This record gives sequence, C-alpha cells and structure tokens, in this order.
Amino acid sequence: MDLVFHDGPEFATLKPLTWTRPVADLRVGILTISEKWSRRLASTTFSFSTQPHLQAKFPEHPGDLHLRGGLLPNEDLFDAVQALKPGQKLLAGDQWLAHRNGDEAVAYTGDYHLLQYPEQIFAWNGRELEADYDLLTAGRSSQPISSTNTVLGDRIFLEPGAKVEAAILNATTGPIYLAADSEIMEGSIVRGGLALGEHSQLKLGTKIYGPTTIGPHSKVGGEVNNSVIWGYSNKGHDGFLGNAVLGQWCNIGADSNNSNLKNNYDEVRRWSYVSKRFERTGMQFCGLIMGDHSKCGINTMFNTGTVVGVNCNIYGAGFPRNFVADFTWGGPQGTTEYTLPKALATAARVMERRGIALDAVESDILSAVFDQTAEFRGGTALAE
Repeated sequence: MDLVFHDGPEFATLKPLTWTRPVADLRVGILTISEKWSRRLASTTFSFSTQPHLQAKFPEHPGDLHLRGGLLPNEDLFDAVQALKPGQKLLAGDQWLAHRNGDEAVAYTGDYHLLQYPEQIFAWNGRELEADYDLLTAGRSSQPISSTNTVLGDRIFLEPGAKVEAAILNATTGPIYLAADSEIMEGSIVRGGLALGEHSQLKLGTKIYGPTTIGPHSKVGGEVNNSVIWGYSNKGHDGFLGNAVLGQWCNIGADSNNSNLKNNYDEVRRWSYVSKRFERTGMQFCGLIMGDHSKCGINTMFNTGTVVGVNCNIYGAGFPRNFVADFTWGGPQGTTEYTLPKALATAARVMERRGIALDAVESDILSAVFDQTAEFRGGTALAE
C-alpha cells in the first residue's frame, strides 16, 4: 500500500517546527507520524503532499491511501482507516482524516488526536512513547542489560549495539527504549519513559525525567524533563531543559536553562505565526520551542514559553525575547539579521561534522524559509 501524507492547516500552526519539514515528518513518541502509520499498515512506500519549498526533499507520489499529516494512530482509528474502500473518505465532524481517492463520506465517531500546536508534542509524548514502544518491541527480545546498572521495572529494551553501564533505570513510570548503537554513560539517572535514538548519547551523570524523546545522533547532558529533541542536536552539558521541543541541528550551550513555569503559576502564552501574537496554550508548564539549525551560547536563559525560529544564533546576558524571529543573530542586548550566506555557511560546517553535506536541496529550503520569515524580523510584538 502506498501512503500519501497531507499537510493540513496545522502546517501553519506548528511553525517554526514545520518550516523545514512536512507535518507527518514530526517526531512524537519514538517514531515520526509517517513512520507510525507505515509500520502499522505494512506500507512499502510513503510520500508527502506538502509545501512548494519542501517538495524537492519530500516529493509526492501517487498513493492508495491518503492520510492527514498530523493524525496520530490509535486502534479504533487504525481499524476505521483499514476499513475504507476505494472512493471513500473518513470524516470526524468537519475534519477529514483519511481517504482512498474519493469523497464518499464515512463518519468516524471514535477518539482521535490531531497534532496542531508545538506544545502538544511534549504534552502527548508519553502516550505516543508507550504506543511506539509496544509496536517496536512486540514479539522481540531485548539485548541483555548489564548487571552494573540499578534496574526498576521490566519495560526496558536495548537494540543491538546499545550500551548502558552503572546507571539507574526506572521503568516503573514509563518504558525505556535504547535504539541501535545508543549509549547511556555512567552515573546517569533515568526515570522513564525515555526513547534514545540511534547513535545518541546520555553523557556522564545525566538526569532524565520522562516522558522524554531524544532522536538519532544527539548528545544530551544535564537535566531534561518531558522534552522532545528531534535528532542531530546537542544539549551536551549541565543546565535544565523542560517541557520543550528542539528541532534538528540545534545546540544548547553549557549551563543554559529554560523556564517551564511562570512565577505566578499562570497559564503560559506562546507566539503564533498565524495570528502574529501570543496565544494561550491552556498549559501551566510550557518551556522552549526551537526550530532547526538554531543555537544558543553558554548560560543562555529562556523564559517560559519562548519560541525560537529557524537558524538563530542567540547569546548574551539576560533573557532573550519570548519570540526570537527566524534568522536572528544576537540576544537581550540587541539583535540583527543572521544573513543567509553566513547562516548557510554555519549549517554546512555543522552538518559536515556528522558526515552530511548541505546540498542544494537543503540550501534551497533554508533560503525559502529566510524569504518567507522576513516580516517577523521587524522587531515588533516580539516580547510577552
């Protein structure tokens, strides 16, 4: 079965995370949304109906089944999607969920979760991590866990090449999944759930409060609570990251921290690219949302509900503004535009360290984001 994942209106409300990827390429739990569906449906191929500037990297191909990009699978929804016949379309009220190349309406009245806002990624990460863990480990046996560890609970799974020594692993609050060739170094304390991606590391003495996901090829240290780090990103030193989402190719400087709770315990507001103002999240805990290729220097302090766009370089004493526009250079003492040639040069150096080239396709995506975000670098309405 060939799948096609479609960006809906949520592509806009999930920015800055979707500036550089389709909605279905977002990671929540262990897998991306497209991986969740393709594994469940035993699909051999999938493609994306996405924005023009992303089509070269994420092309669309003809498909048998079309799915809403932000739709997260569950058992009832999975059964309803599988039951669709050619020409039918699955609807939940006024929301379309799936179709098989037609518009014959089929009503769906069960529960479903449609990802629409960045903060839902960490808020829903626990449930999705549990579901992905069951999917990936069903009928399989874990690699042995070294006796040097202190282990609580039994929902721990190590893929081939995964290593953990002299750590405390508590899986009574959620599963712990270590992908191939990942490593938890000595002295680390993990309170599940945790998903640690391929070739990723928890550095010495790291403290993890679940549910937390760390994608592939990342290095994480310090204290992390209920956060999702996409992959190819580093938070390698002490400092706190909580109720947060980091994109790819990000770097958090040593001793940097984010606030995830306002001093007055009030509801957190978060910048919206759609309304161009700060909007209510309905959450008391909400930390940092950071787009791809953004970095911060040592001792950076992010206020509650801060949104950092794509390709930012943040440094300096004090709190940056609650919204740091894409391609911004600077910090509390002042900012300027991070010029496209300099931003691309840095991205190329960063990716080269992981053996990946910044090719014309990636450069064109970042160039398009630079052009489309110019209006946000005017310096107005950027602080809560």
